[in-house]
Amino acid sequence: QVQLIESGGGLVQAGGSLRLSCAASGRTFSTYAMGWFRQAPGKEREFVAAINRSGGSTYYADFVKGRFTISRDNAKNTVYLQMNSLKPEDAAVYYCASQESYSGSYYAPDYDYWGQGTQVTVSS
Repeated sequence: QVQLIESGGGLVQAGGSLRLSCAASGRTFSTYAMGWFRQAPGKEREFVAAINRSGGSTYYADFVKGRFTISRDNAKNTVYLQMNSLKPEDAAVYYCASQESYSGSYYAPDYDYWGQGTQVTVSS
């Protein structure tokens, strides 16, 4: 079992920044890849970013490239999502997820465990 707890969401003005954190417990953090997904009201959950076990490879959805950065600190069992230049369309509940593989995936069903989500609201 892996427990994931997100934090860092909140209300920000368009153009602002937020950093989301996801703290993991239950298994050795460095043995699984991590991903961030988001879901806005009335929309499907969508991939945002992923990072492999070591942190050496990252993957992004096209709509966040150049604005968001995923990183991880295996010593702290935490993955981060730095979000800059936020837009109103980035507003959603953001979820972190873990996957027992080396590389991250774009595909939500590939992930084994999910956090409860953290709300991000962007005002225009």
